[in-house]
Amino acid sequence: MGWPCLVLPQWCRTEITLKLDREGISEYGEPLEQVLYSGKCNYQDKARTVLTAEKKLVEITGTALFPGDICPDLQVISGGRAEIMGEKRRILQGRKARNPDGTVNHTEVILV
Repeated sequence: MGWPCLVLPQWCRTEITLKLDREGISEYGEPLEQVLYSGKCNYQDKARTVLTAEKKLVEITGTALFPGDICPDLQVISGGRAEIMGEKRRILQGRKARNPDGTVNHTEVILV
């Protein structure tokens, strides 16, 4: 029995490039190379105002949704960089939504 994909490919129309950080270090003590992904996503952005002691700051955040698993080499998405709609953003959080059988239904990346 197959599970329905919650993020359909026809909804993904925004070009995005991701550089995903890998956990751990190499045998020489250097950080592992980043995993690169380039493709299309369903992107939803929002803005919120954060009040600081000196002034207010407007923070733009967004969520990129991808059908399936965009990086099967990584168990978890812990950080990295993204370029979307000409803007460079930082990856705050990543999530792989799994089906009951353990396969990845869709991937969600939260950008700041």
